[in-house]
Amino acid sequence: MRKYLELVKFPHTVFAMPFALISMLVAAHGFPSLRIFFWIMVAMVFARTMAMTFNRIVDVDFDRQNPRAANRPTVTGEVSLRNAWILWGTTSLGFFIAAWMLNTACFLLSPMVGVVLNGYSLMKRFSCWTHVLLGLALGLAPLGAWVAVTGTIEWQPLPLGLAVLFWVAGFDIIYALQDEEIDKRLGLHSLVTGLGARKALVVSRLFHTLAVLILIGFGRLLNLGGFFFSGVAVSAVALAVEQSLVSAENRSRIGAAFFTANGVVSLSLLLATWLDLCV
Repeated sequence: MRKYLELVKFPHTVFAMPFALISMLVAAHGFPSLRIFFWIMVAMVFARTMAMTFNRIVDVDFDRQNPRAANRPTVTGEVSLRNAWILWGTTSLGFFIAAWMLNTACFLLSPMVGVVLNGYSLMKRFSCWTHVLLGLALGLAPLGAWVAVTGTIEWQPLPLGLAVLFWVAGFDIIYALQDEEIDKRLGLHSLVTGLGARKALVVSRLFHTLAVLILIGFGRLLNLGGFFFSGVAVSAVALAVEQSLVSAENRSRIGAAFFTANGVVSLSLLLATWLDLCV
């Protein structure tokens, strides 16, 4: 079990899950029924596990040549490719079942979501804008949660999804700094390999600035309270710290910048939204 959790980097669920729950709380004007909450959680866990497993399967040959990824279970053989495919198929089915259990709209939209979630893993073979597709993949989480609660497609969660897109794309550029040389050698694309580290970091900072501004707009459009905007302020500080920890010359603190700062962003916003709507 430990190796399977390591395979899909389960702790990184902290990035997308809180934004799905934020959208859920806003759509329901508080906490929804336990049934809706349960199936949203199931859908999120299965969707992310499906996407991460597919990534590990299709990238296994690249991972073998990347020292940073050489200890991944699919590379070491601790999780065989056959078992990885079984996990991918099982979680894909579980995702579609969860969408079906939520409502008709979720079920009809789920195949398109599945294409985006799995398609990210192939994007870096063709385009340096792969970070944006990853942002879209995670940005679908609040949109899906809104549909799960309301059963309809509405405009209200779009700003939140867009904020997540820019936030994720921004930190994924920072993460890609680790693999600049190996990606060039393997012919893989990112803004770091395409623009160079300095210019890519400028784009990352622009994306994070946009994310904060859009979060403010989302709060104003939905008439959220002071707790939410306090959460946005905490997130802005966390993103500023994240950007300050990394430069083109100093990449030694990418781990702290990537996981700790972004965990603060997602969890502080979730807590703030919960305080606004449920307390």
